[in-house]
Amino acid sequence: MRKMIWGAVLAPIFAAALSGCDAPRQQVTVYERDAVPERLSDWHIVEVIDGELTPNSGVTPYDLNTALFTDYAHKLRTVWMPAGTSAKYGDERFDYPVGTVLSKTFYYPKDASGAVLRTDDYRNDYVEGRAGEALDLDNVRLMETRLLVKRADGWQALPYVWNAEQTEATLEIAGDASRLQLVSAAGDSSAFTYVVPDANQCAGCHADNHTEKSIKPLGPRARHLNKDYAYASGVQNQLLHWQQIGYLSDMPEFAAIPRNADYADTGLPLEERARAYLDINCGHCHNPSGAADTSGLMLAHNEEDRRRLGLCKPPVAAGTGSGNRLFAIVPGEPDKSILNFRVESTDPGAMMPELGRSLVHEEGTALLREWIASMPGSCS
Repeated sequence: MRKMIWGAVLAPIFAAALSGCDAPRQQVTVYERDAVPERLSDWHIVEVIDGELTPNSGVTPYDLNTALFTDYAHKLRTVWMPAGTSAKYGDERFDYPVGTVLSKTFYYPKDASGAVLRTDDYRNDYVEGRAGEALDLDNVRLMETRLLVKRADGWQALPYVWNAEQTEATLEIAGDASRLQLVSAAGDSSAFTYVVPDANQCAGCHADNHTEKSIKPLGPRARHLNKDYAYASGVQNQLLHWQQIGYLSDMPEFAAIPRNADYADTGLPLEERARAYLDINCGHCHNPSGAADTSGLMLAHNEEDRRRLGLCKPPVAAGTGSGNRLFAIVPGEPDKSILNFRVESTDPGAMMPELGRSLVHEEGTALLREWIASMPGSCS
């Protein structure tokens, strides 16, 4: 298969176009594993400047076709690689160079009173004229920024929590918790606890191979990244952009690259949307080598066996976790399906995913209900 490779010499040219401010910025600094700074700003990945949270020069924002649900938090994701290096393409996983820094900033839109808002609308999150590039701190409340840093011996996860003044985030290895009220467009308010996981809990999701137990990136994979992004230089497919700026090598013909569905795009087939949702929210554990491998329920994107996907599959263990239901998926009957019970529960002993949420994702659970209700057949 013919490869399309752009020289890494182009990286400085395009990186300059990504800078959010005209003022000189310090270069990104990568610290040793045992000498990480207490302040997020010392990395110079994303920084607060003049009321904006902006990525540094060469720090590239990205998005996912369908993203992990985290109590309705919005996210600004970025990637940075050392000069002259690039990630090597792979359908299932990229081989990132040592020194790569992935960041994910969790935040909520807020209203004039400071209340955090439940909305899927990102338009007011960004500085006018710089959509997708710079967060407007007049309109959002920053919660945390998580870094994944590629070391010679593997990835390191580092959680930084933003202060009340929204001026700096500090390293909190033990995690953090904040009580919040989330206000919907209809004015309904839901109390919940926003939890920042401790550094060890990151492995609960990011170690998607239960035997190896090593942390790896989950979101920035080919099928999740294969979508357009509104860069400062214009709209472009993310994978082509990474290749163009020297961040991705050995990319195959574009038509051969997989693409997950956007779960919210009602113009796409229902099954594609539901499978994409399960893949990103559940597939990191429910796969043949994941933490939930003994459950026999496989929810990753490439599972083709309908029984392993849950159709008329009895649980390994009954009781609280199953809601006393008999099968993971009962075709046509979401109210009799364990899968629906668990994703709709907020009971710590039953809810799925186990980490990352305390609220029910109403849009996601409605999609799964619609999908299962549409299935023909029965388990009799």
